Amino acid sequence: MDRRRFLIATGGFAAASLTGIGCRGSGGGNTLKIVSSMPRTGSARGQTDTIANGIKMAIDEYGGQMAGMKIDYQDWDDADASSQSWTPELETANAQKAINDPDVMAYIGPYNSGAAKVSMPLLNEAGLLQVSAAVTHTGLTKVDPGGDPNEPGIYRPTGKITFCRVCPADDVQGPLAADFARDELKAKKVFILDDKELYGQGVAGLFSRRAKALGLQILGHESINVRQNEFNALMATVKGTNPDVVYFGGTTQSKGGQIAKDMRNAGLSCPLIVPDGCYELAFITSAGEENLKNCYVTMGGIDASLLKGPGAEFVRKYQEKFGGKEPEAYAVYGYEAAKVVLESILKVGKKDRAAIVETCVGTKDFDKGALGKWSFDANGDITLQNMTISRVEGGRFKPVKTIDKA
Repeated sequence: MDRRRFLIATGGFAAASLTGIGCRGSGGGNTLKIVSSMPRTGSARGQTDTIANGIKMAIDEYGGQMAGMKIDYQDWDDADASSQSWTPELETANAQKAINDPDVMAYIGPYNSGAAKVSMPLLNEAGLLQVSAAVTHTGLTKVDPGGDPNEPGIYRPTGKITFCRVCPADDVQGPLAADFARDELKAKKVFILDDKELYGQGVAGLFSRRAKALGLQILGHESINVRQNEFNALMATVKGTNPDVVYFGGTTQSKGGQIAKDMRNAGLSCPLIVPDGCYELAFITSAGEENLKNCYVTMGGIDASLLKGPGAEFVRKYQEKFGGKEPEAYAVYGYEAAKVVLESILKVGKKDRAAIVETCVGTKDFDKGALGKWSFDANGDITLQNMTISRVEGGRFKPVKTIDKA
């Protein structure tokens, strides 16, 4: 979903290494804490509201207590009002606050891949479990042949895995989007844009490499300046290359909606494909539905409308609990992240960070959530490797294709 500066975190890393001493083992008292860190300010809030709701629903299923202890869920913001987006400073502060509180047993988040790059090494050094419902940058958990050679080791200073995610990574989403462009949209020539951020550049690079392997012609690849208000000149240039498809690697917050608007302003009528950083209602609002008639939005995972069995039951209960509102795409993944965390804590039966990490990372054949049966692999990635491709109709996302990499 930017799923985004690492030098800033260096000071925080050192501080956490010092202040975390004495806070890395077992907590005392009768309360265990689970915290989440996501943008709760800005346009991402619509999506993160539903993720937080999913977490709360999971906790409610245990009656708000476990192993004789009250579960205290704390919903933390890693975004500020001025930027309307996550900041390295706030993500670092959240990670350090979690590390320093011995009652915190798990950190659910973040929402953005760049933010994960900041908090992961801090939480890893502290031995605190981290599970994300939404970050998809490949290099956070495994080697990306076209990416940073220091990944993922740079995020694991202890050499151990303490981070897991319950959504597929971009090495599924990016290449399968290129397959869709060729096979379904019959594209032969593509123009690629990205937002010059970790998630956007990463997924755009994966799309590009797969497109080249498929024999598609890459007409150009440009990084936008997200501080610009509009991209009309760029779209005129793109139009002049006569692409069959435009691919944008980025998010709603990094001007995905403006890209869609300016394509139409320039008379560029070819399909636009965007990744799950735009799979949120805020993207539709930002772009205007009239500018999304030929737009395809990919999501690493399954759209809520397609869930069956326990997934469909989750959707029903969500609507019942929250006044008929439909969950956004990653609500069920917030629920799933909380469920695997809570089941791991239940198995350990006490506040022991190391044991909880080991139990969660070792999860196999998990079937107590809403996604079906799955395991974490050796990298901490979920074994479910599927993708949904949707169009916008009637102000909502309508799935047109699902793909299972397995």
